[in-house]
Amino acid sequence: MNNVFNTSSLKYLISLIICFAINYSSAQSYEDLKKLTGYRTTTYYSSGAEEKAERIAKQFDQVHAYYKSRVKFTPEVTLLILSPGDWSNHTGFPVYGMPHYLSNKTLVVASENNDFWKSFVPPPDQLPSEFANQIRETYTNKDGQLSMEPFFDLLAIHELGHAYHMQADLKMQRQWMAELFVNIFLHVYIAENEPELLPALTIFPKMVVYTTNPAELKYTSLQDQDTHYNELGQKYPRNYGWYQCRWHMASDNIYESSKVKGFVKLWNALKTERESLSDAEFANMLKEKVHSSVADVMLNWDGKN
Repeated sequence: MNNVFNTSSLKYLISLIICFAINYSSAQSYEDLKKLTGYRTTTYYSSGAEEKAERIAKQFDQVHAYYKSRVKFTPEVTLLILSPGDWSNHTGFPVYGMPHYLSNKTLVVASENNDFWKSFVPPPDQLPSEFANQIRETYTNKDGQLSMEPFFDLLAIHELGHAYHMQADLKMQRQWMAELFVNIFLHVYIAENEPELLPALTIFPKMVVYTTNPAELKYTSLQDQDTHYNELGQKYPRNYGWYQCRWHMASDNIYESSKVKGFVKLWNALKTERESLSDAEFANMLKEKVHSSVADVMLNWDGKN
């Protein structure tokens, strides 16, 4: 199988999906931005981006409301929705379009389609036949062009999930669990509240996984991912992208197996277990205190599609 996504694009996908802790001054003024009112989430946006600002702020408020009664916690997050012109004034991150945190409380997202997002659009003549129609139906914009904006907009909720576990001080035990956790967080919310968006969330990761040959990857095990975390990001971006997309797929399976109760149990287990666990202890904890589908990500991960 040939991967239809270029390596430079997946290099950025790594940093996109990992929660950032960018060392950039947070003591900034937002006087050059417009402030959105009427929403719980403090939101500032660039001129012309009010429609997207309202949509994401409303969605964040819905996420908070949904999880408040389930995990008894709501993080404090300021959302910046920035145009290319305002991006460099408020973040030191060099790639426009990549959601990231300035701290664990200030999340930056792009206000419009951009070259970064466009770089993930698969060439139409290289679309795998089993995905061609799904890709076109799901990711074609109002101008008739393929756009990955529907997928990347949803990753704002993925990033919001990082604020939950960071600010609530959950002990994640493993690097990969932090990413699996926020993917479950995202998938559960969408499946329960906005199921019409599930295709936008799930089709792209499936295509990445099903068009990647694991034999061509440097690392495939979860232990590899934890041990070589930084190396993967710097030298093997496509490899990390494959890991991330498998976590998206695993989150789908976990939701179908355990629904929101599984996420709540995962939250409680990671909140209360403060000791560092061995692999065997961690797998057993996930199986006994959460759900077998979560433990299976660890127990049955074999590096194969």
